[in-house]
Amino acid sequence: MRYLVLASDYDGTLADQGLVTPEIIEKLNLLKSTGRKLVLVTGREMKDLVIVFPGYKIFDHIVAENGAVLYDTATGEEQLLGQGPGPEFVRELQRKGVHPLSVGRVIVATGCRTSRRCSRSSGNRVASIR
Repeated sequence: MRYLVLASDYDGTLADQGLVTPEIIEKLNLLKSTGRKLVLVTGREMKDLVIVFPGYKIFDHIVAENGAVLYDTATGEEQLLGQGPGPEFVRELQRKGVHPLSVGRVIVATGCRTSRRCSRSSGNRVASIR
């Protein structure tokens, strides 16, 4: 066996418009049946991923929040690779009207598309790891 692990992105790779087709699930199951491991890599937060992709447990491990969280699907154990955002930081972003605002276990993200707009709203760039 030459390759032992398949690591794949979620949005735009496995999922089209947020959804994974039954055909993709079938192919992943076929690959897994050969003894290979599956790793899902995504910028999404786990709390969102489990809602939009109920079949996430087909993967052995998930790298979520842009690499900030490791998740073991067999045990449900999460390993955080950084500190979570402080509540003061999140409150300040909310006070300044940063919207949309998504607060993960480690990252804080927004839909700001330009650094100028993000800077004007929050005083710094908020779409990156704190």
